[in-house]
Amino acid sequence: MKRNLLYILLFLCPATILGQHIQQHQLEDTPKSGLGSGETFSPFKKNDKDSTKVEVNVPKEIHQWHVNERTGETEPMNADTLQHMFQNSHLTEGVNGEYNFLGNMGTPRQSRIFFNRPTGTEYDFLQPYDYFYTRPGRFIFTDTKSPYTNLTYHSSGNKVDGDDRFRAYFTTNAGKHFGAGFLFDYLYARGRYDSQAGSQMNFSLFSFYKSDRYNYHLLASRYHMKQTENGGITDDRYITRPEETDGSNSNFGTADIPVKMEEAWNRNDAYTLFFTHNYNFGFYKEKLAADSTGNPKDSVVNEFVRVARITHTADVIHNTRQFVNYRMPAGYYADTFLPNDSVDKTRALTIENRLSLSLCEGFSKWAFADITAFVSHRYNRFSLPDTISGGTEYRHKYNEHILSIGGIISSEKHNAFRYRIEGETAVSGDEIGTFILDGTAGFNFKLWKREIKVKAHAFIRNNRPSFYYRHFHSEHYWWNNDNLDKEFKTRIEGEIEIPSWKTRLSAGIENIKNYTYIANNAVQTAPGKFLSRFSVAQESSSIQVISATLKQDFKFGIFNLNTEFTYQNSSNKSVLPLPDFNMYANLFLKFRIAKVLNTEIGADVRYFTEYYAPDYSPALGQFVQQNQADKVAIGNYPIASVYANFLLKQTRFYVKYYHVNAGTGNRNYFLVPHYPTTGGVLWLGLSWNFYN
Repeated sequence: MKRNLLYILLFLCPATILGQHIQQHQLEDTPKSGLGSGETFSPFKKNDKDSTKVEVNVPKEIHQWHVNERTGETEPMNADTLQHMFQNSHLTEGVNGEYNFLGNMGTPRQSRIFFNRPTGTEYDFLQPYDYFYTRPGRFIFTDTKSPYTNLTYHSSGNKVDGDDRFRAYFTTNAGKHFGAGFLFDYLYARGRYDSQAGSQMNFSLFSFYKSDRYNYHLLASRYHMKQTENGGITDDRYITRPEETDGSNSNFGTADIPVKMEEAWNRNDAYTLFFTHNYNFGFYKEKLAADSTGNPKDSVVNEFVRVARITHTADVIHNTRQFVNYRMPAGYYADTFLPNDSVDKTRALTIENRLSLSLCEGFSKWAFADITAFVSHRYNRFSLPDTISGGTEYRHKYNEHILSIGGIISSEKHNAFRYRIEGETAVSGDEIGTFILDGTAGFNFKLWKREIKVKAHAFIRNNRPSFYYRHFHSEHYWWNNDNLDKEFKTRIEGEIEIPSWKTRLSAGIENIKNYTYIANNAVQTAPGKFLSRFSVAQESSSIQVISATLKQDFKFGIFNLNTEFTYQNSSNKSVLPLPDFNMYANLFLKFRIAKVLNTEIGADVRYFTEYYAPDYSPALGQFVQQNQADKVAIGNYPIASVYANFLLKQTRFYVKYYHVNAGTGNRNYFLVPHYPTTGGVLWLGLSWNFYN
């Protein structure tokens, strides 16, 4: 950790110096700066004012956005400076606690809310780490009038079992068009249970150029993620009924609980490169300038009107995943396919290029929508271990080419009604016949003087199961499934929001045919004894999932209550298990101390009903079906925390005690079968913004 902090300081020092240089030399052309009027900057020039009393007004305005990976369009977002819920921003289980994970910070996770899961058919080794791994479409770009730095740190426990996460984000502009920066993110979790430590590191460089005619966004990232795997604890009674085990000893701690695996690791290394740029065709027209309140002024400005846009996007990702197990558990696996000294490693490379041409909305009265047509080519290369006669090991390589065409029609100019319809189909290559049709719509209206917001979303997807469902080779699991059917999904969902009531209600239904999953085919050797075996299966009959979520906030003076309730029902709970009910509630007092310290003091709780949740396979790095002959239920246990959350000018900080109710009730605090979450633990966090 100390060595990584040294690297951070080395990055920050030159970046801060550069930012200050830019700020001092490239201020806006104002009479105060003296620049832009032929005057040359000199640090030794005398001023009329007292040089010992220099007043510097540092602009603190920032604008942040995401970039659409498919079209290269920017999508504005609120700056990440809010105090509310900062005390939960570090949780692997999510801000509202809706994710199942292995109990330790940074471990693989899966959402219990089905409609929040990815909608594709991907078996991706990086997907369970979406808490840390960031796709380009979720990366934050920032436009700032002064160099901006954010340092965030979360910590719990001690040097033996504690968790730390440090994040440094820096960005600066060189003029009003160009900006650049970096993100450094480091997570180190030692683990409360034996053989569960993990470390993750990301370093990303980004830049952008925004103007009327030409725009680009560039993001280059390097990820290194290492997770120690313990396979879960050997007996759940160490948590639920310790008096029935040797865990009742007063000196017996969580690190003493026996686990199923030792000296086993999953390693993921990923390199990503994303570049999108576009050129806008259009013209300038005169319009009256507006002041800060939106009222027109006497001056006239030229406004650029886009007529058409041509966009090119290149997206590259290279991932290497390796599973290492130096101390093989006795009687654990049913099969062995590779020699004992094999390298259980897979590599995946994806290179995608997309070219689109758009006719822009609003340049004339007939241009009622944005209309985009695009073509894309994706190249996939995979490498898996394999053997030939005699047991000699070699690398089996697979190559795929997919050519797709599609289009988008959308309208975002009118707040009263907005819509977007996207379609894409593969016309040649390995995924010919697959298609996606996705549509969203939203409109606002007033009812009894109250604003009502309504949204609707629907899609139809006919996708080929991902490569690792079709081919996977490893030391103990092996399959080749070229005959898998396409997975067909349809979904309809809607949402209604009443801001004045702080109410949001959403509901939807999804139908899935040929649902693809990893089936548990454990081999029983004795009563209660099984050998591990998995395969890929498809459910031929349709599965329906119904979901409804109510978010309701209340405020009574300084008293606040935020709630979220989700009901779900899966028509096939053995193949697609979901909890019937998931809940989050946060009760807090919000006030100011000495008129400057914004304070939130409260408690929150997360809860879900009992169900047979997916298990986790370390050797596959995925969530899988439980052994149906020996399945266990998790849930029906609340996890409560108390916290104090503060905001002082540009600094957020909190103190929080997580799982304050540990040791009470039925003690069934498992979020994945046989993987208990942590007991009571104290968390501290700090986030500091700099504008200089």
